[in-house]
Amino acid sequence: MTPLVGKVLWALGVVGWFIIRYPHDRRSRRTPRRTRRDRTRELILMVISADGLLLVPLIYVFSDLLRFADYPFHAWQAGLGGAIFGAALWLFHRTHKDLGRNWSVTLEVRERHTLVTGGVYSRVRHPMYSAFWLWALAQALLLPNWIAGPAGLVGFGTLFAFRVGREEQLMIETFGEDYRRYMARTSRIVPGIY
Repeated sequence: MTPLVGKVLWALGVVGWFIIRYPHDRRSRRTPRRTRRDRTRELILMVISADGLLLVPLIYVFSDLLRFADYPFHAWQAGLGGAIFGAALWLFHRTHKDLGRNWSVTLEVRERHTLVTGGVYSRVRHPMYSAFWLWALAQALLLPNWIAGPAGLVGFGTLFAFRVGREEQLMIETFGEDYRRYMARTSRIVPGIY
């Protein structure tokens, strides 16, 4: 098995992500916003995350610029990475389906926003973040390069570290005790662990 297999699986995962996200992004743009948090900060965090999950890996996949950081690729990496990316895409799809019109790419509350606690949200408060962590882990396995592989963990990890607390604070401000009770019975991103 060659690194090309890992690159192809990574690229298919990214295409799957865009296919899942596109209709929700279009619909989201038409839904009025009620509350929006620091847009500039949000854009910076999203650029950092996109650099790690998309830009750096794209440079690796389509050029030789990062070849100096390659390491040997093993067949098990393709199998495990592909399975993890598949799980990430399934979870990503479920989060969008369960959120419906409540979904937003940035920290904002929509008009008629409701607290979603069913589906994948019944066990985890931020399953979309869980899906992105899975993507980043899959990328680290699929791209045998010390820069491009872990870039997703660093890029998305930065967004997560600087956003999740603010997002939970926004939900507390919006839904009050209902959200506090929801927090008490669910984990943040890994059921029963964190």
